[in-house]
Amino acid sequence: MITLEVCCGSYSDAVAAQRGGASRIELNSALSLGGLTPDIGSVLLCREAVTIPVIAMLRPRGGGFCYTNEEYRVMERGAGHLLEAGTDGLAFGFLKEDGSVDMQRTKAIVSLIHSFGREAVFHRAFDCTPDLFEAAAALAETGVDRILTSGGEQTALLGAERLGMLKEALGERVELLAGSGVRAENVTGLLEASGVQQVHSSCRGYAKDGTARGNGVAFDYAGLPAWDCYETVSEKEVQRLRDRILQYEKGESL
Repeated sequence: MITLEVCCGSYSDAVAAQRGGASRIELNSALSLGGLTPDIGSVLLCREAVTIPVIAMLRPRGGGFCYTNEEYRVMERGAGHLLEAGTDGLAFGFLKEDGSVDMQRTKAIVSLIHSFGREAVFHRAFDCTPDLFEAAAALAETGVDRILTSGGEQTALLGAERLGMLKEALGERVELLAGSGVRAENVTGLLEASGVQQVHSSCRGYAKDGTARGNGVAFDYAGLPAWDCYETVSEKEVQRLRDRILQYEKGESL
């Protein structure tokens, strides 16, 4: 059975994703920055209302994945709080200045996550490493449970061939989760070309809030013409993607 993970930026997104048929949620804040650590309130509300697994993002800032000692201390402390709040796992990524996997920090966080009996997921920092196969072997050594990747390309569909090669190289050691640009319109091609059994999608929608500008002051981030919008998860898009996956699983013509 193919797993559909939906990238959520809030508690309300998580509820919409579950209603739409998601198998699992990656809970973030600040999706406009690629996803940062969610607040504990969102995690606690998700645990009360959402029955599917919730993986929380562990990322203190945008921009990159080589963190200072101070940033790492914040992440380490935050990881404990997220796990104590009931998340089913954490998504994180630690790289060295040369782009290779930071084995010491990765092993430490994996050990912490596993001490709670939860899942350790290395996110798309993986796609920024100079050698994906070397990085995959290193992550298998750290005990990571899953890697979120586009196969080193801008979208998972473009990286589908390499995703298949990574899947074969990793075997049963580490799960592979294909993400970036996954939509109902292309998921069949991705699944066929890569052989992956897990996909990750934002299923993006937009909601309006016209209070982002007033009196010459602006707080919007989407830019024109969508200045009065913010990103959400579209329950309809989740349903469309889930339906397409179900059709694929049944072998029905699309």
